[in-house]
Amino acid sequence: MSRSPMVVRTVPALRRAVEALRGRKAATALVPTMGALHDGHVSLVRLARRRAQRVIVSIFVNPTQFAPSEDFGSYPRTWKADVAKLAAEKVDLIWHPDVKTMYPDGFATRIVPEGPATAGLEDRFRPHFFGGVATVVGKLFTQCRPDFAIFGEKDFQQLRVVAQMARDLDLGVKVIGSRTVRERDGLAMSSRNVYLSPEERRAAPELYRVMKEAARRIRAGEEIKPAVAGGAELIEQAGFKLDYLEVRHAETLTPIASIKDGPLRMLVAARLGTTRLIDNIAV
Repeated sequence: MSRSPMVVRTVPALRRAVEALRGRKAATALVPTMGALHDGHVSLVRLARRRAQRVIVSIFVNPTQFAPSEDFGSYPRTWKADVAKLAAEKVDLIWHPDVKTMYPDGFATRIVPEGPATAGLEDRFRPHFFGGVATVVGKLFTQCRPDFAIFGEKDFQQLRVVAQMARDLDLGVKVIGSRTVRERDGLAMSSRNVYLSPEERRAAPELYRVMKEAARRIRAGEEIKPAVAGGAELIEQAGFKLDYLEVRHAETLTPIASIKDGPLRMLVAARLGTTRLIDNIAV
């Protein structure tokens, strides 16, 4: 039976635990999560283990990155299953604060990112989102003081925002992206996939299939604009309500005109029923 990781819920207890982990001059890696862990999260933990001797996983459903109309209250919470998964991966420490610990009465300081956070992708549809992400991740970095932090590439714009913030604020954390883990049919793993009805779940992989085909056409020499327009039409024909399908510069997320402007990333967000799915691939 796997040994359960140490769980801490207060900042003083976290500081003591982090000091103990770092006291042996061991490199530490942080995997920030909101819980409801799946195999994609497990892949992040395994990458963290390859990069560092000690692994910290945070589990905190962050209210500041949810709009009032979004699913903060219903977001999946699976604490016992999460701890069991992390125990199996031999995680050293779980940081599990409550909202009052992260945002105590009188909390008045927030990080407002620009650059990739204002690229006109997720920020166009969720203008509150990256301020909430940057603030909570900035807090997690200063609380846990990791040498490395592991984020999934599925949330590609978020990865770019966090990496930029860590560089700009000299936080001393190397942010590492980990490849998107997919179901056998290609659907990117996400805690929100549980919201899909059986019929929607069958349709959901079409998002990835269309992206792959559009990227293939671009690599074969088709201009980006018609390839993307054709992909967008197919996504909507499959029953999605499309927010965006765009090809951007993979590092800066700025708009590009041709494949010569690369490296390129194709990014998509679309609703299927009440569930919003995001995904991305290299072009």
